[in-house]
Amino acid sequence: MSESAGVQQGSPAIGAAGSAPAAPGAGGTEGSGATVGSARIAVKKALLRSSPRPKKLEKLGVYSSCKAEGACKCNGWKSQNPPPTPPRTDQQPNTVNLLETCRSCSHTLGDHVTHLENVSEEEMNRLLGIVLDVEYLYTCVHKEEDADTKQVYFSLFKLLRKCILQMGKPVVEAQESPPFEKPSIEQGVNNFVQYKFSHLPSKERQTIVELAKMFLNQINYWQLETPSQRRQRVPADDAAGYKVNYTRWLCYCNVPQFCDSLPRYETTQIFGRTLLGSVFTVMRKQLLEQARQEKDKLPPEKRTLILTHFPKFLSMLEEEVYSHSSPIWSEDFLVGSSGGQIAIHTVISAPPVARPLYYSTSPVAVDPSSCGSVSPARKTASALEPSPGGQKRKPSEPLPHEETKKLRIVGDIPMELINEVMATITDPASMLGPETSLLSAHSARDEAARLEERRGVIEFHVIGNSLNQKPNKRILMWLVGLQNVFSHQLPRMPKEYITRLVFDPKHKTLSLIKDGRVIGGICFRMFPSQGFTEIVFCAVTSNEQVKGYGTHLMNHLKEYHIKHDILNFLTYADEYAIGYFKKQGFSKDIKVPKAKYLGYIKDYEGATLMGCELNPNIPYTEFSVIIKKQKEIIQKLIERKQAQIRKVYPGLSCFKEGVRQIPIESIPGIRETGWKPVGKGKELKDPDQLYSTLKTILQHVKSHQNAWPFMEPVKKTEAPGYYQVIRFPMDLKTMSERLKSRYYTTRKLFMADMQRIFTNCREYNPPESQYYKCANLLEKFFYNKIKEAGLIEK
Repeated sequence: MSESAGVQQGSPAIGAAGSAPAAPGAGGTEGSGATVGSARIAVKKALLRSSPRPKKLEKLGVYSSCKAEGACKCNGWKSQNPPPTPPRTDQQPNTVNLLETCRSCSHTLGDHVTHLENVSEEEMNRLLGIVLDVEYLYTCVHKEEDADTKQVYFSLFKLLRKCILQMGKPVVEAQESPPFEKPSIEQGVNNFVQYKFSHLPSKERQTIVELAKMFLNQINYWQLETPSQRRQRVPADDAAGYKVNYTRWLCYCNVPQFCDSLPRYETTQIFGRTLLGSVFTVMRKQLLEQARQEKDKLPPEKRTLILTHFPKFLSMLEEEVYSHSSPIWSEDFLVGSSGGQIAIHTVISAPPVARPLYYSTSPVAVDPSSCGSVSPARKTASALEPSPGGQKRKPSEPLPHEETKKLRIVGDIPMELINEVMATITDPASMLGPETSLLSAHSARDEAARLEERRGVIEFHVIGNSLNQKPNKRILMWLVGLQNVFSHQLPRMPKEYITRLVFDPKHKTLSLIKDGRVIGGICFRMFPSQGFTEIVFCAVTSNEQVKGYGTHLMNHLKEYHIKHDILNFLTYADEYAIGYFKKQGFSKDIKVPKAKYLGYIKDYEGATLMGCELNPNIPYTEFSVIIKKQKEIIQKLIERKQAQIRKVYPGLSCFKEGVRQIPIESIPGIRETGWKPVGKGKELKDPDQLYSTLKTILQHVKSHQNAWPFMEPVKKTEAPGYYQVIRFPMDLKTMSERLKSRYYTTRKLFMADMQRIFTNCREYNPPESQYYKCANLLEKFFYNKIKEAGLIEK
């Protein structure tokens, strides 16, 4: 995780601290100043290209070597009578004389331009464009103070100077040519949209696409900080790697914005995860700060998009950028099920004077064939191609070819009807979480926290101490803040013990940051080889509680572990924490085999071991919103059904006539509502057939591997006090005797005795016990056998 404090870097709309080339006369490094300089250069080129041919020859002669006989070594014609500086506007420009001699080699101007006699006007104009770019870079070299940037400018200056001498085309010589990393930033963002949002309806997904386009455009015009500035801000960073990327960015992306004789590439198309990771944290912080400052200037149609949805989009993307196991950076990432790849790509254009945060391309998917002028170096299709492979989390919608294979279940609602209902829901963007009805009485516990996260009020970061890397001041401050929160909220725990675990490199902490300070966190230790994680401390500072932070913290932790393929939590909860953990899906029924965690985690006296099994198909941070959406769909379906069957029948008069009872199905209109008689199962009237069926079921149950605790009556010596707790004991031996004596005249008597065995076991034994688990498994097996025999409906 990179640090976000220190020297600022920014987009042109915020103010660039990186050294953007300042155009001659612009006198600054602001994005707008550079743009003005770029416009001046364009005007100069247009004027020069419209000049008479002799004037063009004079300009090119300055940068052309002498071709006179005698092997003259002069590399540029210099006038004997240079114009006054500054030039006087009241004088007419001197007529160019090809016979005027050079003050360096004494040969004429004509001797310097003999190679241009038969050159076409188009080629001459191209060379003149390079000439003005050379003059611009010469100014940049002398104005630039940063040594690394100056070196790049000078190298490009020499390259263009050589191109004029040799009449060649500029090609930046480098060990690697673009793209430098695959997948590119653009591809990664496309993959992210597919990975996280392919399950959304088209309208909501289109909102995400618009956010992605906005983000990519911001990166394409983002000014990188110089390597020296970055070393001061993040000393422990990979300085050499950043310098290489910075040099490439200057050569291929930044300088070509102003020197159009150099081929220009988009940052998002030739750089990948490495460069994005080096700028993302600071970029995210400044974009959100800019959004808050300019909220009153935002167009109404963009305000909700930027203030509400954009912060959440950036938070989710940040997790994928810095996660070592994120599938979006895999070259074999599989396209989601939304019917194809979402086309998110940007088009090279002149940088705006002040690029607003809400700038984006068309809100519909971009068609590469209809894009504007793309750089010659990027004439390959910029729509991202799907690649083979797999992804960790499967979208909720089935793939098109799987839809035909999917078995239809009786009572399933047709997808056509679902899609139709989705289109009628009044709040189409509710999946993205606008403020409407979020904080109602029926809202989920984490609604308020989710809303604050989208607005950028709170942030979540997984941090930890390290013995291998140079200490990061910001992370160390957060760790100290976490130690204070845990110490205040867990007074029974020794302070030294909390400090030791929080700063232990083997432990990590999901920290909750609000206004730059720590207000809560979950300290945990991962055991990947054993398949579980131990939660050590979990607390939110007292004045920030009852806001849903605890639930949202746990949901973020669940998603973090799903990405790392760890699907079980274990923790020892004291009496005050058991309620919290139960709400988060923990129970005393531990799914992890005891051999897996025994000896790995510490026992706490007076605490209860609880566990939670994660489902990798559940997006936990969005789960409550998905449930809310499902409830809205069901409500709409009910309303539709009611509208179809809304018919008033006359009241029943049969009861006035003395009828005591009537069948439910005889009530007028009852069947139109979809009501069906409850299946009661088949009652075997033949006693021999019933006996034979029950005997077979009982034999199967007794032969099951989990039946051993229930074979005989419980002995008082083995379970003291058992018969004081259990008033009606039952076991399989007693049931066998009853069956033999023909006690079970109906299936209900048999099922009641069997159910009593399981109920008694769960009442007497704790959930974490082996007996409790055996009862659950055997009960499930028993009811499967009953269904197979046809005694109850499946």
